[in-house]
Amino acid sequence: MKTPKNHIHYIALPSFLRRVLKAYALKILIREQGCELNRIGRSRNWQLKATFQQLEQTISQIEQSEETSWQWLATHLLKQRKNLGFDMLLIIAEKKPGITVSELVQRTDCTIAEARRVIDILEFG
Repeated sequence: MKTPKNHIHYIALPSFLRRVLKAYALKILIREQGCELNRIGRSRNWQLKATFQQLEQTISQIEQSEETSWQWLATHLLKQRKNLGFDMLLIIAEKKPGITVSELVQRTDCTIAEARRVIDILEFG
């Protein structure tokens, strides 16, 4: 997962259509969250483009759905969410003043050391 300046994540989805049933409905669900879903060239691989908030919403919607074939995507996105860059952690913490270390760890699955470093930078400059 890459984190460019505009803080949009690019997540590769290998063999996306072959792994899910009702792929059309899943694509609609993903796009309703504001994410972009594109096929990579002529391959069977796809790419998801989303912000952290859109990822959280998408994961939540997939987990609430009753379609079991979609759960691999939720699991894959959760794994990718753990690879957030330091800049993204800083942005998430800036959006919620007074966020605690444990809340930041819970929300982003970062380490305690990373969360403490982010909080220290916000509090002490």
